[in-house]
Amino acid sequence: MSEIGIKARILLMTLVPAGLLAVTLGGWFAWQQSNQLERQLLERGLMTVEYLQRPSTVALIHQQPEELSTLLNNALNHSDVRAVSLLSPDQQLLTHAGPRMIPGARTLATDGLGAGTGLQVRASRASSRFTLPLLATTELIAQFPDALLEADQLLGWLEVELSHSSTQIRRYQGLLSASALIIIGLLITGGVVSTMGRRITDPVGQINDTIDRISEGQLDVRLGATGSRELDDLANGINTMARTLQSAQGELQQNIDQATEDLRQTLETIEIQNIELDMARKTAQEASRIKSEFLANMSHELRTPLNGILGFSNLLQRTELSPRQQEYLDTIGKSADNLLAIINEILDFSKIEAGKLILDNLPFNLRDLIQDTLTMLAPAAHIKGLELVNIIYRDTPLGLSGDPLRLKQILANLISNAIKFTHQGSVCVRTMLEQEDETHALLRISVTDTGVGLTSAEQKSLFQAFSQADNTLTRQSGGTGLGLVIAKRLVEQMHGEIGLHSKPGEGSEFWLTLRLNKSSQAADDLPDTPLAGLSAALIEPQLLSRQALLHGLEDLGLNVCLYDSPQALEQQLQSGAEPPALVLLSSQQPNCGPGEPLNLAREWAKQHDSKYILLTETSEHLPELDQLVGSQCQVLSKPVCQRKLFRAALLLLRPQPQNDPAVNQPRQESLLKVLCVDDNPANLRLVETFLSEMGAQVITASSGEEALSITGEQRIDLIFMDVQMPGMDGRQTTAELRLREEIAGCDAVPIVALTAHALAEERRQLLKCGMNDYLSKPISPEQLRYCVHRWTGIILDPLPEAPARDDEPQPEASTLDEALPVLDNAEGLRLAAGKLDLAEDMLHMLIGSLADERRRIEQALQQEQPDALLEHVHRLHGATRYCGVPQLRNCCQAAENRLKQGQNCQAEIHQLLQAIERLQACQADLEQR
Repeated sequence: MSEIGIKARILLMTLVPAGLLAVTLGGWFAWQQSNQLERQLLERGLMTVEYLQRPSTVALIHQQPEELSTLLNNALNHSDVRAVSLLSPDQQLLTHAGPRMIPGARTLATDGLGAGTGLQVRASRASSRFTLPLLATTELIAQFPDALLEADQLLGWLEVELSHSSTQIRRYQGLLSASALIIIGLLITGGVVSTMGRRITDPVGQINDTIDRISEGQLDVRLGATGSRELDDLANGINTMARTLQSAQGELQQNIDQATEDLRQTLETIEIQNIELDMARKTAQEASRIKSEFLANMSHELRTPLNGILGFSNLLQRTELSPRQQEYLDTIGKSADNLLAIINEILDFSKIEAGKLILDNLPFNLRDLIQDTLTMLAPAAHIKGLELVNIIYRDTPLGLSGDPLRLKQILANLISNAIKFTHQGSVCVRTMLEQEDETHALLRISVTDTGVGLTSAEQKSLFQAFSQADNTLTRQSGGTGLGLVIAKRLVEQMHGEIGLHSKPGEGSEFWLTLRLNKSSQAADDLPDTPLAGLSAALIEPQLLSRQALLHGLEDLGLNVCLYDSPQALEQQLQSGAEPPALVLLSSQQPNCGPGEPLNLAREWAKQHDSKYILLTETSEHLPELDQLVGSQCQVLSKPVCQRKLFRAALLLLRPQPQNDPAVNQPRQESLLKVLCVDDNPANLRLVETFLSEMGAQVITASSGEEALSITGEQRIDLIFMDVQMPGMDGRQTTAELRLREEIAGCDAVPIVALTAHALAEERRQLLKCGMNDYLSKPISPEQLRYCVHRWTGIILDPLPEAPARDDEPQPEASTLDEALPVLDNAEGLRLAAGKLDLAEDMLHMLIGSLADERRRIEQALQQEQPDALLEHVHRLHGATRYCGVPQLRNCCQAAENRLKQGQNCQAEIHQLLQAIERLQACQADLEQR
């Protein structure tokens, strides 16, 4: 209604009531006319019946009904008479005129017509039938005495049928006339109202046009007289408004001119300031660039000698050393580790500041991640006599996906910070589930300590870079002041929250919440209550550790009894109680000397045949521990990892488990058949050597086509697939294999991608194309062993430990760094799992392929073929991942990154060619010697 104009509103206000009134009156008159026509029809029928009544009765008395034929036919000429019939008393037809009568549908009331005659009227849609009984009246009896009639004797029936067609025509004519009159009246009314409405709408239109012109800035427009008092008042108001606006516009224009002049002067001042700010910004950017370059250069300058220190320290530990030399060597290793941690913190902070830190999305087991972190930090806590505990609530999902490396870094920063500022008491890590759905879980992880605590002022500056809560402890605690800052930035990049609750002297609680994806690939693989029905005794004086151990033992299915001291268990055993199958005993017991808990456990094992697990701290070094019998006792360091607890308990109580992932299984060479696909012979030989020595049956293929041929001929349990290969690459081969498996309706073979370097987006594409997992080169034997167990359930034999450390620093991929060693034999030995002959073969294979690889790279560069160039660089990069050639590997990684990102890589390729020349020259010098 709001969109209807005034003219239309007037028409509606006039025509709607008039139309309703006309329709009502017309309908009423039509109804009256219809009733009148029906009344006339009844009267006409009654008159016809009365007209034929006496002749019909006389004919029946004389029993000569055929004499009425002429009279009946003449009756058909009367208005609306359709047919006439004369019937006997038993309704038998005696004579008839006209067409066959239409059967009647209903009986009508005659409203007093023919009262006392017995007249009946039945009507259908097309006609009305009048039925009159013919009776012997007193007059007829007297007139025809010879007929021997009785009073009111039924002589017969007279039926007359009248057609409705003429009546219907007159009814329709009446309706048509009424409708025509109504329509003509409404049209006349509409025309009159429309003509009168223009006297209102035309002035309103003029007013609207004038207002539009005023709104466009034509303030000199004025309205004249409209002929209506109300509209004239409105026009005068608009004219007054226009004059006021015209006056205000003049004043406003003067103000604008003045403001424009002031603004011009201000802009000149701002322009000068912008020039100064731009110069300051460029100076700050240059300073930031110099800082970043300095940090990057210093990281390489520090990492290079640090790499040598760590590498040769590890090699030196394999030689025969005196106790004092071993102590000095441990000090060197710890100092190098501390220096490496500081360098890593500074580099991480630099990456976060530059926005270059990219998070991975990988499946991981939450419990293993937290326990690995605590195991790494346990020595620092135990040296200070602190209790270090991990408690994960049972409803917390363990199989998650995210960036496990960065999550471990966050936890390590929080836990090490808690250990650093706690001098007695405990540090406890609690993990609980806050919310979850089918695909996500919201976790809350808190690190609670009983340390010095923080004031409100200290808490405000805690997450600021290069600051520490208590500067007086800086020399004592050490550190860069970046740990909590990095943790906060990482949590925020994961779209989580981090905070703390603390009071001076009461300790602190650092907490963080993260929303992570659930992952079935990293779900818990420990058996469900494998020791159900057996009993265990737990003697642990530390309350939090006791709670964590109790949960772990209950998950094994053990019935656990808690004891306050070893003496309490000793008294119960002496009283004749049934000895527990397993005893968990902490080596640190109140009122017990060193070694006394161990002696008690030995006695229990001899007297009661009980197995026991001794819980020690990492700072304890008891000579007796090396003399324990493994079938009677297992030694676990605190905090106890759930996986190690399961393994130790199963080894003691079930020495020969079947298909148990918590313990080692015997070699199963004949059960596992692995296919390795790689176009690089060196890479292929290394993976083949590792898997073969761990007990797997290995089949090799140098191309995707060959791999498809092998899978079509024999059963394969697991495939390690190189990503970039000539011909069919890893993605195409995987897609074709998945298509064949779908057509054949067979189970999918697990496929693990092997790639020298994969960006985050590239890793997601690998999983989308049908691959189940991926490993980044260089690949360690433990990575292969874990991957085989994860996707086949078979545990291969471990290889002997490599001499190098797990935490050796790896060079960052940037540009050619001449400080990196051209050839590092110690690194090559580590990458070959300590196998000297394998390391030499890998290096010789790489050196032998350098000439051809250099030629292919130069040719692809000259012909501007980026795809071929990426293929050659990637193959060379993969080969360098298994040899001690840090400089060449660094250049390959930098060039491959630039090629994958579609950026100009001329400088990186030239540096790569220089690195090849240096390696060839270095090898030539070694051969001449």
